[in-house]
Amino acid sequence: MNRRLGFGALLALVIGNMVGSGIYLLPATLAPLGWNQLGGWAITIVGALALALVFARLGARLPLAGGPYAYAREAFGPLAGFATAWAYWVMSWVGNAAVAVAVVSALSLIFPAIGQTQGLPALLAVACVWIVTWVNIRGVQAAGRLQEVTVLLKLIPLVALVGLALWLGLAGAERAPDPGVPLSTGALATAAGLTFWGFLGLEAATVPADKVENAARNVPRATLWGVALTGLIYIGISTAFALYMPVKEAAASSAPVADFLGRYLGGNLAIAVAACAAISAFGTLNGWVLVQAEMPWAMAKGGVFPKWFAAENAHGAPVRSHLVSSALLTLITLMNYQKGMADLFSFVASVSLAAGLLSYLMAALAAIRLVPQDRTLMLAALIAAAFTVWAEWGLGGEAMGWGALLIVAGLPVYLMVSSARSS
Repeated sequence: MNRRLGFGALLALVIGNMVGSGIYLLPATLAPLGWNQLGGWAITIVGALALALVFARLGARLPLAGGPYAYAREAFGPLAGFATAWAYWVMSWVGNAAVAVAVVSALSLIFPAIGQTQGLPALLAVACVWIVTWVNIRGVQAAGRLQEVTVLLKLIPLVALVGLALWLGLAGAERAPDPGVPLSTGALATAAGLTFWGFLGLEAATVPADKVENAARNVPRATLWGVALTGLIYIGISTAFALYMPVKEAAASSAPVADFLGRYLGGNLAIAVAACAAISAFGTLNGWVLVQAEMPWAMAKGGVFPKWFAAENAHGAPVRSHLVSSALLTLITLMNYQKGMADLFSFVASVSLAAGLLSYLMAALAAIRLVPQDRTLMLAALIAAAFTVWAEWGLGGEAMGWGALLIVAGLPVYLMVSSARSS
């Protein structure tokens, strides 16, 4: 790179990676929790800011390629590094199922037959996955061009929704009935576990740290400001739904953001927002498909994954990593084809988080081990570690069971590669 990333570009990278498909569907998933959802968002924002500080400080002090994988390996050795990278990889390809479902969910508002045909949403989600896989196999330049087209569309409907809610408040509009859901520790934990989905990617600024202008200053600023601004948008959206969208309507919606705007501004606008949400989620899927292939490629280059995954095609893309990752993503989507779109999104997002939270926990523990003299970082790392454990518990037994199974499935791979290296 001839130019380094400045603060503005870095901030856009952080916000763009976090704001994707989740916030377009989470209002429906969170609606049955009532006012617990706002408590969940508040707790998650605190946890996300703590994690952001962990990644910001580690990225500035230890500019190592690989993010949480590199930190865990530096602090605890190759097995911990492998487990962290494996968990992050699992989070990527499992989570991409939820992103693909979000694309189809938004399209179902434009084409209602999609939501009325059992199994069709999962099949269309898989089709989206393989389209962006094909784009990424053609190289990072092709993937980058697609990403540029979709970035600005991420925020337009969300900012419009928050603005509409503010106008409704000033105009004294009638509020939705109180859902009557009591505040409880269990419901707050469930909300916190689900809402963290909207902050995945907060570590984005640490990835290109060696290409950032004044990284010691800009990486922490972009990471923390990105999380804070994104958190404000999320809180605004959740408050809008709690005040002005009946719980039953929100919970039954396959495209809640579009339905909210359509409720007050007309159905034609809702269709336009649904199209915008679909394009935005499609762009997010494109970016995360790139990530899901890069992780096994990086592990293979680092000697903790089979060298077979390190192969590249003529475009410089890790084609084998792409094919395997997307095949696994296809499998988990089709295994749950009988679920509705909201249920499918909730399930795969929970499983993805259950696996991926390990990588965030390991980054927090690595900060405690590697930089014990930084008291601010130590406090943030302790808060981040406690939050990730609590959020894991909030996801429930089914998600934790699937997440643990997927992580344990990587152990034979590590043992095989270790044995091959030692022989």
